[in-house]
Amino acid sequence: PPDRARVPETGAVPPPSPRLDPRHLPDEAVTFLTERHLATMTTLRPDGSPHVVAIAFTYDPETATARVITNGTSRKVRNLLSGGPVVLCQVEGRQWLSLEGRAVVDRDPAAVADAVARYAVRYRHPGGNPERVVAVIDVTRTMGPP
Repeated sequence: PPDRARVPETGAVPPPSPRLDPRHLPDEAVTFLTERHLATMTTLRPDGSPHVVAIAFTYDPETATARVITNGTSRKVRNLLSGGPVVLCQVEGRQWLSLEGRAVVDRDPAAVADAVARYAVRYRHPGGNPERVVAVIDVTRTMGPP
């Protein structure tokens, strides 16, 4: 097909990346999402262009929920408030996973504290930030290599 790149050596079209059920990820994928890795977060600006930033996040496989703590005045938060899609993509070498969904921005102190505690387990305890919010992402699609 014309929309997929061909492998130069063979001319073959590689198979599409498989979709994974966000609530029933393979053990290897869950492990990958709990190890200390950074990721990118893609949101859409008001003009429809992608806004991509490096982030750290946590993932709850039981609820298919990703959480990103960030400053409440950031561009990504303003983009999320429009209700558009969000994609997190974690990559390390040849291993990668993309988590797609929609997010809500939660400013509730208890929700932010919960997200900070989760973050501290995966990464480290973040410094204080009175403007901190949590983007709570309902992951509806997960893609990665077989």
